[in-house]
Order: sequence, then C-alpha cells, then structure tokens
Amino acid sequence: MTGAVTVYIGLGSNRDRERHIRAGLEALSDRYGPLRISTVYESRAVGFDGTNFLNLVVGFQTPDSVATLSHFLKDVEFANGRAPDAAKFSPRSLDLDLLTHGDAAGTVAGVALPRAEILENAFVLRPLAELAPDDHHPVDGRSYRELWAAYDRDQALWPVSFTWRGELISQGESFATETHGKHGH
Repeated sequence: MTGAVTVYIGLGSNRDRERHIRAGLEALSDRYGPLRISTVYESRAVGFDGTNFLNLVVGFQTPDSVATLSHFLKDVEFANGRAPDAAKFSPRSLDLDLLTHGDAAGTVAGVALPRAEILENAFVLRPLAELAPDDHHPVDGRSYRELWAAYDRDQALWPVSFTWRGELISQGESFATETHGKHGH
C-alpha cells in the first residue's frame, strides 16, 4: 500500500459483548483486510458500575487519514447501537478507539494521538504490548513491552477464549487471574 501507516485500534464492549466484538472485527476486516489481533481480555468496568468488558487491540496497515479512519470507526459504533451522545463512563455496545496512527502525535483532525488510555488502562496497554511489543509509543518513546513491564496500576484483567469466523482467536485461562504490570504478567 502506498503511503500506508500502521494503526492500532482498541475494541471494547460490555453489552452483548461477543456479538459486538465480532461485528467490529468484521467491519474492520471487510474494509482493511487482514488484521493482527491480540488476545481478548475481560476486565471490570472502569469509572462506573457495570457489566465486565471484553477488550482487545487490532493492528493493520491503511492509507486512510486520521479523519477518514475516525469517521469510519464512529459509523461502525453507531451501526452497532452506540448512542452519539453516550457518556464517557457508561455501558458500551461497541467502542472502537484509534490508539495510534503511525507516529502521529498531538491533535489530528480532532483526535488526540496517541490515545491517553494507552498509558492509563491495562485493558489497552496489555493487548497492545502483546501485539506490538517492540513498537514505541510516539510521545513517551519507550516500547509497549517496556511500558507494560513498568505499569503499576492495579486493574484486574484476564484472557478469555473467543472465536471469530469459526476459529479460536483467543485462549482463556481456566480461572481468572489478577494481572498488571507490577508483576510482569
């Protein structure tokens, strides 16, 4: 692809989770082709009382601008029941967040890049570190592997089994475990 950049997208859902995550993967794959897909993790809601979330990160190459990609992600969210005026800390049918767009840093087309949640939430950083361990945060400069190893917030997160297109794309554990960067998981 001429002029293509690597992008990473965070997917999350806590309402009809499996269906909405699959719908997000389908939409991204249909438009952008093969996806690199992290393990799917379950985590508790952050910032509000709610059903646990499923979260993962996908990566792919695209020539799309930040504006074009961001518009597409919002269209997919709305097509999957996301209210345009949904509060920041509230249940989500499907949340698609542009985490990085190449090495872009700052506000681009109204989107803050890289997304702040990379450094704040285990459910974003852990799958990103798994998918792109040697890629570097565009502002911090450290690799995602280094950032995850240094992560010291106590957020519960555990891998879950997940199938998409008839294939097991994520293998869960037989029991939930507490994992966060402080223990290097």
